Order: sequence, then structure tokens, then C-alpha cells
Amino acid sequence: MTQAARPDPARISSGSDYARPGRLAELPLAGTARRYVRRLASSATRRPRSHGLDSGWTLVSAGLSPVLVTVGWLVADAVQPASYNPVRKTVSVMSGYAGTDRWIMTGALLLAGVCQLLTAAGLTGAGVPARMLLAVAGLSSIGIAASPEPVVGSTPQHLAWTALGATAIAVWPAFVARRAPPRPLILGSYGRAVATAVFTVLLGWLVIETQGGSHLGLAERLSVSIETCWPFVVAVALRRTIRPCPDPGQPVIAADPVAP
Repeated sequence: MTQAARPDPARISSGSDYARPGRLAELPLAGTARRYVRRLASSATRRPRSHGLDSGWTLVSAGLSPVLVTVGWLVADAVQPASYNPVRKTVSVMSGYAGTDRWIMTGALLLAGVCQLLTAAGLTGAGVPARMLLAVAGLSSIGIAASPEPVVGSTPQHLAWTALGATAIAVWPAFVARRAPPRPLILGSYGRAVATAVFTVLLGWLVIETQGGSHLGLAERLSVSIETCWPFVVAVALRRTIRPCPDPGQPVIAADPVAP
């Protein structure tokens, strides 16, 4: 009787052979598995698309600046004597040596300047020139508070800080440009042009009133309150450009078919 030939072990592949790294690549679904693992790993480390704000504190500092300035001159107005006319006289009078409780307006200017510096540091989506101008405006507000007006007249330092701050915040919208999409409407050419035109008109009105006008205080208050609101508007617009990312706990399935 002829004995059946034993099978050659070299020609038989056991199931354990697929555990070897060399044979794993020969599995029909090995390519699909590798792609799935790579996509899953990438989804776990994916971050939301940058929206131009360093963090939430930028939005807070941008919103506090106009609030501090406006509330500051409103409260300071209330404690001034009856001879003080807010329509004719500037807020610098209230923070100067002739003002009553001058610490109110001085503190408001200091805090508003610090908020503008923080906003300039965190408003990364507005561009470097705009951030530098906003920092100059913040330093100017601090400089105005640090160089109070005397009882009569003014000082060259106070006038220089006032002129520098008023100019910087007025032309600031023209330099706010987000080049990377998505681009909010107010950061487009039309939005920036409109804001700059409005602020230029306010600055021109303020300069005219300094030449003996009877509404210098009103022009200054409107200009400061309106123009200091714009960084907050820009911060909100940049915040709204954020795009939600997938839940890191959810696997990412490829939309395109994967060949076996």
C-alpha cells in the first residue's frame, strides 16, 4: 500500500502567519485599515479653524474699553460742579487738576488704555499694522491720564498724547484686514472704507471744534465712544468665523470609496 505523502509545511500557511508584519500587508483590507487608523488619529488631534482671536479674554478686553470710557465720563460728569458744561468742555478737564474727583476719569482712561493693549495683543486676525495702531491708541490713553491738564491751559505732553490717540483710533479701521478666508464683511474693502470715512469725519469735526468751537466736549465724547467700540465689533466678527470641528470621539469615515 502506498502511503500518502505528507504535506510540505513550507507550502502551508497557517493562520498565525498573518500575525507577522510581513504578511499583514498582504491582507485585502490592510490598506483600508491603515487609512482608517490614520484618519482616526488625525481627528483626535484636530483643532478648530483659527478665528483670529488669541483667546476669549480678547473679546472681553475689547468690550470693556468703550464701556470704561463712556461710563467714566458719565460718572465724572455727575460729580462736577454746575459750572462745568459737558457740551463745551472736554473729558481732559475732569481728569486734570481742575476737575472734581479727577481719579474717576483718570482711572477710566488708564483701564481703557490697558484694555486696548490687551486687545491689540490678542487680535491676531486683524493684521500687524492694525494691532500696532491699536497699541498706540492704548498707550495714548495711558499717556493722557499720566499727563493731566493744569488748572489753566494744557501741556505739550497732554496735547501730543491726545492728538496721537485720536489719529490712531480714527485711521485704525483702514488697516484691519484679514487675508485668510473666511473674511467677515466688515473686514472687506467696503466695510473698512465706510468705517474709516465715518471716523475721519468725526476726527475732522473734533479738530474744527478745537478752534474755538462751542461743541468740543460733545464732539470728543461721541468720537471716543463710537471709535473705541470698533475693536469690539471686529473681535466679534472674527469670533463668528470659527468653524466647528468634528467630535474627536467620533471616527472619521472617508467619503471617497477606498479600493481594496
